[in-house]
Amino acid sequence: MGNILEYIKALVYGIVEGITEFLPISSTGHLILLEQLMPFKDVSEAFMEMFDVVIQLGAILAVCVLYFDRLNPFGKKSEKAKKRTWMIWLKVAIGCVPAMVCGLLLDDWFDANFYNGITVSITLILYGIFFLVLEKQNEKREFAVIRFSQMSYLCAVLIGIFQVLAMIPGTSRSGATILGAMLLGVSREVAAEYSFFMAIPIMFGGSFLKILKFILEGNVLTGSQIGILAVAMISAFLVAVLAIKLLMDFIKKHDFKAFGIYRIVLGVLVLVYFLLK
Repeated sequence: MGNILEYIKALVYGIVEGITEFLPISSTGHLILLEQLMPFKDVSEAFMEMFDVVIQLGAILAVCVLYFDRLNPFGKKSEKAKKRTWMIWLKVAIGCVPAMVCGLLLDDWFDANFYNGITVSITLILYGIFFLVLEKQNEKREFAVIRFSQMSYLCAVLIGIFQVLAMIPGTSRSGATILGAMLLGVSREVAAEYSFFMAIPIMFGGSFLKILKFILEGNVLTGSQIGILAVAMISAFLVAVLAIKLLMDFIKKHDFKAFGIYRIVLGVLVLVYFLLK
């Protein structure tokens, strides 16, 4: 019965990850909160640190599946289409450099100093306010970049620098990149897609480093822990497929104000919870 309960928890973690990974509301922040409300039994801190990153692979695979034709430069497509695909990957690679460099140098420091509920609550509220302010300004603004091909390489680098802010839990990787992109004149749809694409190398690289660190520190995955990871990743993948489709449909007709309000409300609740704990 105990193992079944742990797998049910893993299912919940996966569902939450699948919903929140691509919405600008911080998947890591939600996972930290879940750890407080629904902790796994008899797992180490090292396992949870690795779990919180690796579980995101399931959600990232949803991007690979949904955008496979567009991101595959080797498929049966015209030379012009292949060139567009390579252009996407080049911009993704350029945009990921700042986060990869900072991740290698500062990942442990950020985990040690910012991986807590108070930080999550503050960043949820701050970026919620940023979204409301920016979308208020966008009401009378026309975006300069409405197609991926219009995004310059300099713009890609600058958005990548914004992505570094997501190293602080509660910021939201997609939230930081979408905010940065819109500030630079990129439309909501293009900003969201670029955020999806940049997640692929970032999360694969981050997961590899977390697994390597976990092993090098002498940790060993038990059969139960492998099962928990598998359930969480599969459920995250399935839910993320739906979440991505719904998000892209949503932002074609609406702005991000609703997400800003959600972040503020959740941030206040989290702050109250940890202050009264």
